[in-house]
Amino acid sequence: MLTPDAPRLLVVEDDDDLRGLVAERLRAAGYAVETAASGPEAILKADAAPPDLVVLDVMLPGFDGLEVCRRLRARNPLLYVVMLTARADEMDRVVGLEVGADDYVTKPFSLSELVARVRAGLRRLRLADERAPEGDDDAPLVFDDLVIDPARREVRRGDRAVNLTVREFDLLLFLARHADRPFTRLQLLEQVWQIRYEGYDRTVDSHVQRLRAKVEDDAGAPRFVRTVWGVGYKLASVG
Repeated sequence: MLTPDAPRLLVVEDDDDLRGLVAERLRAAGYAVETAASGPEAILKADAAPPDLVVLDVMLPGFDGLEVCRRLRARNPLLYVVMLTARADEMDRVVGLEVGADDYVTKPFSLSELVARVRAGLRRLRLADERAPEGDDDAPLVFDDLVIDPARREVRRGDRAVNLTVREFDLLLFLARHADRPFTRLQLLEQVWQIRYEGYDRTVDSHVQRLRAKVEDDAGAPRFVRTVWGVGYKLASVG
């Protein structure tokens, strides 16, 4: 039986059998699950009952999962998106992460693996809502007028709140906790995305670009999130 505060999931998959299997397994795991079979239906369902997490196939009728991801991200930057794709669709995986997906599961996949990914994603979301007591790791990190609050998962520039996606915040926080130390794209993929694959390099670049657009005064001449030529990126402790 579902609890009143059970996380709300939306499963978007055009294959009837797979959609039913995924929905049934996630319901058995204790989640409230809605389903959709096309891009337009996914947007309608998400508007009617905003989900906490979306399991989203790449190939959909109407418009594809990448467009669904873009539209859902515009409505809710903190929505967690797990995309499903065929193993051969490497470019779809890269582009999907660039448009805002948080995780990928490749077909064929085990339902146990998918449930584990969903649980991990929801744990990340809970961190965004919790107001834990501050310890050494939870104290705000201050770089001039850029303030990063790990406990509240909030970022400010002076008096202005900066709205980041879950993954953008994780990237900024990792760099901030290792200020002035440059990291390669592969190191960032391993630490922030838990991915060990060089083909995702462009994903790091696109997230850095979006992060700069939100936290910098001039994304073309960044003070904080800087490029270290021949290496990767760092967060500078001084402007």
